[in-house]
Amino acid sequence: MARTTKATIISIANQKGGVAKTTSVASLGAAFAELGKRVLLVDLDAQACLTFSLGIDPDAVESSINEVLLGQVEIGDAILEAGSVDLLPSTIDLAGAEAQLLPRPGREFALQTALEEVRGDYDVIILDCSPSLGVLTLNALTASQGLIIPMPCEMLSHRGVGQLLDTVRDVKRLLNKKLVVMGILPTMFDGRSNHAREVLADVGERYELPVLDPPIPRTVRFAEAPATGHSILETARNSKGALAYRKVAESLLPRL
Repeated sequence: MARTTKATIISIANQKGGVAKTTSVASLGAAFAELGKRVLLVDLDAQACLTFSLGIDPDAVESSINEVLLGQVEIGDAILEAGSVDLLPSTIDLAGAEAQLLPRPGREFALQTALEEVRGDYDVIILDCSPSLGVLTLNALTASQGLIIPMPCEMLSHRGVGQLLDTVRDVKRLLNKKLVVMGILPTMFDGRSNHAREVLADVGERYELPVLDPPIPRTVRFAEAPATGHSILETARNSKGALAYRKVAESLLPRL
């Protein structure tokens, strides 16, 4: 993607839950920040896992992505500092946002319109999408220049990726011609498993998409990080998981 004075917006999406979306958003955000980039992370999930994992109590948040999407507050008033990155947090109130957005004209463009106000303040904006293909995910894909699809290296994880790619084709045709699938990000990879290696070898050819390298290894360090309110790049700097996310971020730099 050509470099501009405005942030590159990247969605991390997969409607299947438990694929390391939030971990990938937090870890890539921290990795880009280490590389000197100004980073904004956006929590688009009513479960607010990203918000919590970055050390912010969703119950204590005064203004969130929900109020921003509904036009009730300015986006700059809702953004919080979260260590080396900025965060547009979520709360449980976001669960009702889809119903409130549905009757509104141009509902798919609500997030794009809001983010446009702050794109000049950042180098990269990463969107943590909810595990669905509803209005919020459509908003994310409409606002983004890039899409990364995290996918565990397990055969059952193939299910749903095809449906997501169908949605991407519709979004490109109707809402956002500039959207590019930057690649599939293999997660929870166990290099000792023949099955995991076979799935990794198959996934790029199956979907005719680039596979980001290296695959993100399975490690208990990922489960430990959210309890501290930091990403694995801060809690276990030299772990294999942290090193893998750094390398993926470095490989994406030319595309920002």
